[in-house]
Amino acid sequence: MIKAVFFDLDDTLLWDEKSVKDAFEKTCEVAAGKYAIDPNELETKVRENARNIYASYDTYEFTKLIGINPFEGLWANFLDAGEEFGKLKEIAPEYRKKAWTAGLKDMGVDDPAFGAELAETFPQERKKTALLFNDAIEVLEKLKGKYQLLMLTNGSPDLQNTKLDLTPELVPYFDQIVISGDFGKGKPDPTIFEHALELLSLKNHEVIMVGDNLLTDILGAERAGIASVWINRHQKDKGEPIPTYEISSLQELLPIIERHQ
Repeated sequence: MIKAVFFDLDDTLLWDEKSVKDAFEKTCEVAAGKYAIDPNELETKVRENARNIYASYDTYEFTKLIGINPFEGLWANFLDAGEEFGKLKEIAPEYRKKAWTAGLKDMGVDDPAFGAELAETFPQERKKTALLFNDAIEVLEKLKGKYQLLMLTNGSPDLQNTKLDLTPELVPYFDQIVISGDFGKGKPDPTIFEHALELLSLKNHEVIMVGDNLLTDILGAERAGIASVWINRHQKDKGEPIPTYEISSLQELLPIIERHQ
């Protein structure tokens, strides 16, 4: 019998991918307004440089362990406790400036001062574009009170809490919110799932995990012996691991859970 539902946050309940895309578009339009460059091409170049620069820092292994992606680094402040987060806090301003300046340079524009300006514009735009999926609140409303609800999200606690501050309607639905940066390891490590189970005093067969990422949400659930629901909103190609269930909207989750009663 299912007694609790674990939900991922980014791109499961919160449309983070679109928020990042919107922030890139707005910031690159600022650049196109100053220089005769293609904003879409600039976005591609900045994304490429951000990935490469992000991977060059000695904090990279830690960010992989916790589950913090390069584009979160473009607007996160990392005001978290701990030595590694302290390093990220120190690196972040330089990283942002380097990514945007290198993107401009690839477009034939050598203007570090403007790169620094764009690096500050992106976080401002990202904070304006916090979007929940249309079905998120509706489904949580139907589950609340019948099941324990736990949010299990990878990332910097400071950044994930900022996202939740931007979408305050989400928080009251959850009995527990577990952030990988607080725990010390992220999905797919099974220990963070085991920690979540302990918080609710439940066994692995009494919960189901809902998430969009096969390699974190679904793999982690599998390793912890938890049934999984892969929300594949954008018809991505199937891969490994294979989820227990696959849905294309959160509405499809409700009959799945009901079948387990």
